[in-house]
Amino acid sequence: MSYIKKNLMNGESIVYQTHLHWVIFLWTIICIAVAIFFFSLGTQVSMAAGGLFLLTAIITGLNSFITYKSSEFAVTNRRVIVKVGFIRRNSIEVMLNKVEGIQVDQGILGRIFKYGSITITGTGGTREPYHRIHAPLEFRKKVQEQIPSAGR
Repeated sequence: MSYIKKNLMNGESIVYQTHLHWVIFLWTIICIAVAIFFFSLGTQVSMAAGGLFLLTAIITGLNSFITYKSSEFAVTNRRVIVKVGFIRRNSIEVMLNKVEGIQVDQGILGRIFKYGSITITGTGGTREPYHRIHAPLEFRKKVQEQIPSAGR
């Protein structure tokens, strides 16, 4: 069971949930492509280089996979809940009526591939940035849609 589902309060329901974008696997994909290129050359030196890039791809891929699977982003009818990390966990749970704003930062590639960074600002100066989120504009929209109903 996910962290978010385990930590729902009585009467609270998930309105929107998102995850990290596949772009976190980009270095793994690049390392695999370079490894394939070196393997295709067929020389002893290129095979060694290909093996090194393949090992790098495995390590970065495993790290990215753990990061992807251990990150959760949700909007409920009462709170914004974000949890990242596997061994070292970082979570933020902000009541909707305490959210001052959600900033979205997207570069050109982020706009094309629908990923970006969000910074959740809560009352009291809490500012928490999260990077490479899938559909950050939709996340912000869902938070904004829930804020008027948070007082119910």
